[in-house]
Amino acid sequence: MYLGGFGRGMYLMWDPTYILILAGVVLSMLASLKVKSTFSRYSTVRSASGMTGEQVAHRILSYAGISDVTVTHISGQLNDHYNPKTKVVALSDAVYGSNSVAAIAVAAHECGHVIQHAKAYKPLSIRTALVPVANFGSGASWFVILAGIIFSIPSLVTAGIVLFSAAVLFQIVTLPVEFNASGRALRILQETGILGHNEGRDAGKVLRAAALTYVAAAAASILQLLRLILLFGRNRNDG
Repeated sequence: MYLGGFGRGMYLMWDPTYILILAGVVLSMLASLKVKSTFSRYSTVRSASGMTGEQVAHRILSYAGISDVTVTHISGQLNDHYNPKTKVVALSDAVYGSNSVAAIAVAAHECGHVIQHAKAYKPLSIRTALVPVANFGSGASWFVILAGIIFSIPSLVTAGIVLFSAAVLFQIVTLPVEFNASGRALRILQETGILGHNEGRDAGKVLRAAALTYVAAAAASILQLLRLILLFGRNRNDG
């Protein structure tokens, strides 16, 4: 099997499997446009309760009996998150002080993650454990694969693909975590009366649009992994 050489390097640069990467990019772009347009639309719809994202977060945490989590404001757009290590819910500019249906949906979603953490939701625990492995795998995989190609060492290419697989696994495990957090958020918003029926329906649209970004990210990672497997398999068959 031969993986190195200028000719093969040029062939890889124009390899037709790049269409898999293009498909992943297109999916990610469409998902991003969808979540931005949906959030923008419902960020102008004010909730009947008048509660802000911050107030909703505190209300949900109190309802769930959680008192050791801090809610804070961070700069940026749609970069809201919950950090289980520091036990901090960070809400962005468009969420923290806004009383829109979109802001409430996002704040409730992040509190859904808090509840998952408090209840030791298994997929969340798995995802948290995968973070360092996935970070290392996504960063190191390409260097390992490139070294395998340059030095014609198939085992290095295989090792690189395995490392990249860890990042793909992280994306896959993220899906049930995100969907579950949204489900918890919508139930609590209804149970507490923070949102009415129609508002809850609109909040669901916001959260479903946000979920598409995770689906697209997982699909893009899987397509990239498939491309690597196809390239490696073809090179092995050519050898």
